[in-house]
Amino acid sequence: MPDIPAENFSQPWPDASRVEPSRVADERETLTAFLDWHRATFALKCEGVAQKQMSEKVIPPSGLSLHGLLRHLAAVERWWFRQQFAGEDVANLYYSDDDPDQDFDSLDGDIEQAFGVWRDECDESRRIVAAADWLDQRGAVPSRNGPFTLRWVLVQMIAEYARHNGHADLLRERIDGASGY
Repeated sequence: MPDIPAENFSQPWPDASRVEPSRVADERETLTAFLDWHRATFALKCEGVAQKQMSEKVIPPSGLSLHGLLRHLAAVERWWFRQQFAGEDVANLYYSDDDPDQDFDSLDGDIEQAFGVWRDECDESRRIVAAADWLDQRGAVPSRNGPFTLRWVLVQMIAEYARHNGHADLLRERIDGASGY
């Protein structure tokens, strides 16, 4: 790898180490721990990647990049936890009806700022989950497929991260050969 100043590398999470979920926790703790484990996994897959490479689409014809996945995951956190479950009236992130794929396509902006937005959305999601009384609590805004519970959102988000962590692993391996986080 060429000599690139340290400030040009991504620093996704203050501490990108993962905490292994307990094998004897209750359901709520298990679901939230696995979601946090997947969030930390995504951060590890981005750690140390040069900022320019974060936006590169290195697996043609796919339009995926680590930067695009980062923006997408921030938007999905906001959509499911804040907008759908909590019913907050906040704007969509990286999406509009005119440009529904801007999370992956419009990769302008600062990578560190994108990581900040993602971390903030993860913190907001944790706040919402902590404030919920029970896992069977229904979302404030029924989806087009009907009502849903907090339990469903947590499982949905675990699946979302698991899928995109696989994508991130392939992207990272293509960028610099690193894999298997």
